[in-house]
Amino acid sequence: MDKLNLLKLFVRVIEAGSFAKVANNQGLSPSTISKAIQRLESDLKVSLLHRSTRQIALTQAGREYLETAKNIINQLEASERSILQHNNQAEGLLRINLPISYGRLYVLPYIGEFTQRYPSISLDISFDDRYVDMVERGIDIVLRSGTLGDSNLIAKQLSPIDFLICASPEYIKTYGQPKNHTSFEQHRWIRFRFRQTGKIMPIMERQRSHNPSNNLICDDGEALIALCEQGLGITQMPHFLAREAIQKGTIKAILPVFRPKDYGIWAIYANREFLPEKIRVFIDFIQEKLNSIGESPYHLWTEDL
Repeated sequence: MDKLNLLKLFVRVIEAGSFAKVANNQGLSPSTISKAIQRLESDLKVSLLHRSTRQIALTQAGREYLETAKNIINQLEASERSILQHNNQAEGLLRINLPISYGRLYVLPYIGEFTQRYPSISLDISFDDRYVDMVERGIDIVLRSGTLGDSNLIAKQLSPIDFLICASPEYIKTYGQPKNHTSFEQHRWIRFRFRQTGKIMPIMERQRSHNPSNNLICDDGEALIALCEQGLGITQMPHFLAREAIQKGTIKAILPVFRPKDYGIWAIYANREFLPEKIRVFIDFIQEKLNSIGESPYHLWTEDL
């Protein structure tokens, strides 16, 4: 029996006035309770109780120790109640790390509504496309796009990712559009370069990937859209970059979409058990907003194109 449980047992014995009453409540024998108190006394090297055949009484040391034990137990129980209440309520500081383009296009537009719905939650939002050590940095939840590496963290998929090959109406009018991969080299391309690796993302199709040579290269997703809208070339981009421009008609999807296996948008957090309510409501809120625009873990608006 650990020290805290010994303290609790000691308090119960004094409040009940006998070993027998506590033993009955605990489903133990009186001798087991007595031996537990003796172990506590042995640890302290002081007598806490005067024992007789009919009653027990506190020694002077016992009276002092009783007050200390009660204070420790009360403080611990008050702390546990406070922690439990805080964990089970949507309140407190929520630290979120978002991928740059997805965060700006898919999350930021809804932050005002989230803060109105949950006014007791304070937000600390950072943006990063790179891996971040969320435990070391004290981040509560990370959203990421792409594939997942091995991790002890919990990852919940918010949606798959579809890649669309797009061009502006002006580009199509001037240069036409590729019918398939065999004519890719005949066109100008706007390609995306990963900042963290310096590698250029290939043009992906179901059976192969391509690296056409006539390229304009940039390392920012929203710049990719802007350059495509200006008619400077064809590009392949994830659905979350293409969505608004396709809706406005400033670009068009010109070939079938490609959905790579294991790619997705993920909400990542540290622990599934005892998940704080502030994290739970944020994930539920984002899922609600994605559902409102035709996105879910198994469906995207691109399927309706």
